[in-house]
Amino acid sequence: MTLQELVNRSASLYSDRKAVWFDECNDKPPTFYTYATVVKLAVELTAFLQKHCDQQGKLEIGLYCYPGIDLPSWILGILQVPAAYSPIDPDAPPMLSAYFMKKSNLQYILVENDKINKFQMSHIGCFCHNSSTIEHIGLTLFQMSLSNTDLNSQVDNMKSKYEPFKATGNLQPGYTICPDQTKAKTSEGGYMDVGQKDSLAYVLHTSGTTGVPKIVRVPHKCIVPNIQHLKSIFEITQDDMLFLASPLTFDPSVVELFLALSSGASILVVPNTIKMMPAELSAALFRRHRVTVLQATPTLLRRFGSHIIRSTVLSANSSLRVLALGGEAFPVLNLLKSWKHKENKTSIFNLYGITEVSSWATCYRVPEEVFSADLRTDFPVPLGSPLLGTKVEVRDTNGSAVLEGEGQIFIGGEERICFLDDEITVPLGTMRETGDFVRVQNAKLFFLGRKDNQIKRHGKRFNIECLQQSVLGLLDDSTRISKEAVFLYSGGDSLKALRFYDEIEMLVGKAVPGLLEVILSRSIEEVYRHILKILFPYEDQLMNYDSVVKRKLSGNSGEDFHGKCIKLKSERGLEVASGLIPFIAVGRGNNFFSMNFTKSFMQAHNTVQVGVEVLQQPSFLHLVTPSIMESHVQGYETENRILTVTNKASKTDCCSVQQIHAECSHVTTAELALGIRWKSNTRKCVDASPLIIVPSKEVSASVYVGSHSHAMQAIDLDLGEIKWEKNLGDRIESSACVSKCGNFIVVGCYDGLVYVLQSSDGEIHWTFVTEDTVKSSAVVDPSSGLVYVGSHDEHVYALDIYKKACIWKLHCEGGAVFSSPCLSSFPHHLYVATLRGLLLAVNPVTGNKIWKSSLGKPLFSSPHCNEKYICVGCVDGNLYCYNHSGEKVWQFSTNGPVFSSPCISSLTKQEVFFGSHDCFIYCCNMEGNLLWKFEATSSVYGTPFVFQSDDLKNKILLAAVSTDGKVWILNAKSGTAEGVDKLPGEVFSSPVVWGTKLVVGCRNDYVYCLDLYITGKKKS
Repeated sequence: MTLQELVNRSASLYSDRKAVWFDECNDKPPTFYTYATVVKLAVELTAFLQKHCDQQGKLEIGLYCYPGIDLPSWILGILQVPAAYSPIDPDAPPMLSAYFMKKSNLQYILVENDKINKFQMSHIGCFCHNSSTIEHIGLTLFQMSLSNTDLNSQVDNMKSKYEPFKATGNLQPGYTICPDQTKAKTSEGGYMDVGQKDSLAYVLHTSGTTGVPKIVRVPHKCIVPNIQHLKSIFEITQDDMLFLASPLTFDPSVVELFLALSSGASILVVPNTIKMMPAELSAALFRRHRVTVLQATPTLLRRFGSHIIRSTVLSANSSLRVLALGGEAFPVLNLLKSWKHKENKTSIFNLYGITEVSSWATCYRVPEEVFSADLRTDFPVPLGSPLLGTKVEVRDTNGSAVLEGEGQIFIGGEERICFLDDEITVPLGTMRETGDFVRVQNAKLFFLGRKDNQIKRHGKRFNIECLQQSVLGLLDDSTRISKEAVFLYSGGDSLKALRFYDEIEMLVGKAVPGLLEVILSRSIEEVYRHILKILFPYEDQLMNYDSVVKRKLSGNSGEDFHGKCIKLKSERGLEVASGLIPFIAVGRGNNFFSMNFTKSFMQAHNTVQVGVEVLQQPSFLHLVTPSIMESHVQGYETENRILTVTNKASKTDCCSVQQIHAECSHVTTAELALGIRWKSNTRKCVDASPLIIVPSKEVSASVYVGSHSHAMQAIDLDLGEIKWEKNLGDRIESSACVSKCGNFIVVGCYDGLVYVLQSSDGEIHWTFVTEDTVKSSAVVDPSSGLVYVGSHDEHVYALDIYKKACIWKLHCEGGAVFSSPCLSSFPHHLYVATLRGLLLAVNPVTGNKIWKSSLGKPLFSSPHCNEKYICVGCVDGNLYCYNHSGEKVWQFSTNGPVFSSPCISSLTKQEVFFGSHDCFIYCCNMEGNLLWKFEATSSVYGTPFVFQSDDLKNKILLAAVSTDGKVWILNAKSGTAEGVDKLPGEVFSSPVVWGTKLVVGCRNDYVYCLDLYITGKKKS
């Protein structure tokens, strides 16, 4: 029996029933396919593949896609060729995907049509079009190129990463061992052959968290018993609705999909982004689609939060019949009991298994009486009984069976066999080592954990649970946090990450280099692995469990430019995609960029005045020197510029210090009011700061901003209407910048890519692959058009977005680049700050280091500069000031970490503004003297913004936000409060002002535009 036979048998009985639902959880109604439609589309794909693929020997076909309405048809179509399907995650590190494709020798890849650009950019030169696109099925077939040196290069790099492990001679979990560590223990008799025709169902790879990622080839004979037995245990019928909760690269997805499709039931599919949104996901699962069977990891369940679990998932009238939890340690019963309503009828199961013996090995149903009020629930949940065809053994370190006591689990069975890596034949009855330890008590197995999950340090036991408890304390969360959880995804922020970092160093008793970067972008388990690697650098066994899989540059950007002198073409030589668009762009911290405008355009906007940060970017060249100005502003006269404004206020006495407290009395007497003009729902937190672009032609200004929901939005500044929305590969915290020509928006993403989007419609022009998360915001040189951006891979890059090439990359001496680079014109320097506390000055043309200074503590703040100085905030509570030669001029101390970037504005000439976690907004002069400070109601994370408007009595004003959602408008010269408003959520975004409109992101999922107006004079 094969998977496709299970589905076809079901389809013949239930052809008119709905097989698959797809719900995008937006304004569009959900769509569905019947069994007849699924089979029809599958047959068409099968015929196409049979025509275009060489079917000699075993055939494996890659599937590069996101979950959607067509997914069951695509998988069924591949299986019917017959061939094995090999899911490839578009969001996985390109190096890992390349390793998987090469190691498994995939000759054919089916790519979802709207993912073609991403696929080609990630794997340049590796695959070529094999045939025409299958339009109505939504796929394009690619074939491995004959000359795939780029793929080989990526694979070689992946191999070299793991060379130390191969030298140890230690077998890894999943491989067969027995007492003498050399021979496989098998039953007498035959072998299973990977080359046996039509035997394989799918091909996966392990995550690499226990060493080298392993290729796992799964025969139908191995997985079908799982489907059949669980179908019986869960009592699945045609009336059930199951949810595709697992990623396609995680083998429980096979169980979810085929449990439904072999029973005449329905499978619900939602976009990956929705799985990260508890409210939207719960509404889709339990309100709109009434899901009855949910197989999930405890992490996915916890992501709903205790309120939604109690009110919806495990409520008295929940639609859920079956909740099967697996893939991680089972939640403690006390917690489950607190979530489960006493009238709830959901049956809860504990599943256990390993990918190397796909998929589940044991199952245990938690007795209903356990949840009754008068029973204790402080005991562990057993792993349960073996599933059909599965054999489970517990052995001690000598390989002897353990009947009572502790030992390691081994899993196998006569035909429950998968092929790992290059295995061609495997003896029937092979048992696989799991690396998991259990306690055997009264014939029941109780999970203890991984064999590598703890060490002793200074007489104290230190394990991953210690880290989980530290995280819980920092996040004020009463529930557990899984080892797979990412700190920032679980409610952490930069300040809490610092506290976590300090706690760990106290716990282990020494400094842990690189720890902060791992905390900010990796799972709790990977934090633990990093600590082990630092504490025990020479212990092979511990090194054998390094789990950090880094992204590798794809072929278009892998050349090493160090030491080369790069000659850049002049501005006229740039290959610009289309005509130059005259525009003005304004970003956080008075980050101002103006290109290609005419005198008439400038005069038409002469009532709008913003504080230009004169030398933060070379776009300010025309504001300094007439000769240079002429080459960039196309004849616009220096004396006519109106974007720099003479400081009309009298200069504050440097010796006088004012401390203004934000009290209600100041708010009620303020004559400046704020009102919501519009808000735009991004469906997830908005920590990125907005970019406003004002074009010269009769086109409305636009706001560009990204969200944790993966969405990048372009919003009409006046009306609040969404002009376009583009979903990127992961969470967006990077603020966008605009290209020299105005045709493109550049933004970094958590998936390690720098996206270059068309500003007009959001379509992808180019993606550049870095080796890790990109939270840094890019900066553009308007002279050369180059884009500079940092990455958590500890590099800063110079990119030519027109030639789609990396001009140079620079390693920042071991520190992730969280903040944004800063460009100075005179001298022509690029300033970069790192989480290792380094401030670097770099030659923007060659990428060579000019000077560096170590501040000793992490720099989250972006450096900003003027013609004399560079300022940057530090988590040690200081604002540092350097001259362009690298000499420290002064430092100003606050009482809390400084994450806020300094704002230097030409409107206020010699003053710098910034916020601190001590709840104050500061104004200093360029000698480091305090001019005033204003006490907000919570920490100030974002960067202030200086502006001036005729409609606001021409005062020079400062906009700032505190993390409690307060938006403060202060007098920039005196620090007195002119107005305040409160947004309904935390704010880590920085405000940007154009005219009388203030735009800022909020953690309640919205981008807000506030109107600023004089009390009693609100404009329509």
